[in-house]
Amino acid sequence: MKKIHQKIHDWYQDKGRHELPWRSTSDAYHIYLSEVMLQQTQVKTVLERYYFPFLKKFPTLKALGEAPLDDVLKMWEGLGYYNRAKNLHKTAGLITTLPQEIDELIKLPGIGKNTAHAVATFAYHKPVPIMEANVKRILCRVHKLTTPSDKELWDIAYALVDKVKPFDYNQAMMDIGSSICTPKNPLCESCPLEKICQGQEEPTLYPTKKKRQIPHKEQHIMISVYNGHLSLTQRTGKFLHGLWGFDSIDVPLCASEYIGEVKHAYTHFKLTCKVYVYEELDQEKDHYFDISQIRKLAISKVDDKIVKLYLDTIQTY
Repeated sequence: MKKIHQKIHDWYQDKGRHELPWRSTSDAYHIYLSEVMLQQTQVKTVLERYYFPFLKKFPTLKALGEAPLDDVLKMWEGLGYYNRAKNLHKTAGLITTLPQEIDELIKLPGIGKNTAHAVATFAYHKPVPIMEANVKRILCRVHKLTTPSDKELWDIAYALVDKVKPFDYNQAMMDIGSSICTPKNPLCESCPLEKICQGQEEPTLYPTKKKRQIPHKEQHIMISVYNGHLSLTQRTGKFLHGLWGFDSIDVPLCASEYIGEVKHAYTHFKLTCKVYVYEELDQEKDHYFDISQIRKLAISKVDDKIVKLYLDTIQTY
């Protein structure tokens, strides 16, 4: 394994993404934030739009914990998976310094096994592996695994990790997965793990992806308008909790006007919203906002689309 580890390190020194800001800091909070942001989100998106503004607004874990949740959600707006932001906020409210041990990290809100391993190895240089999508793909191809269990993958990862230079090794594995051992058309001849990879004859067979049917949902959305102000409700349910949005109703009001539809794709389902506007004669609802106030609220992507549809509609009259 020493030779393989050396090849991995040589590759990383030459072609690794050393410029990523969370790789050139020892601040555990910065590293933790990057790990949470990068879940289900591309590096480019995090780097260009979210990472630096978030740290500017909340420079420390303590500052994050003391901030109102609405402010945190507003900075997270558009990044999706808002539970990530809420769990960040919860964790920051409990501690001011992230623990070094994996068992202690996993006890914190929203920190799963992989995030705990990532913080431990990248912030504290613990000799442990990580297990994100790119690494999983490499391990499956090296061992010709189509549908391995999580335990099987973690056992392999621990056996393969370089305990002397775990930071560089883990960063390299992610980079190799994203640039060489790609889901389609992998560049096997350029891979530092080529000598031990058993699946390079037909690499795209490993792992086998399960095909799933993405359900489609439809909602009727009612925009209640009073004196040029729109009524929004702060959600309390599990989905999009804490974000402001428009009410969903079973049957549109007879006096309402249909203005169009907006579509949005979530990871687990697709959504079509039929949008209606109802002019209130009295201020019967709470929480009315003008457009400038709405822009300061934390709202979901789909509600932002609904606002744009409404503005486009009134501008045509």
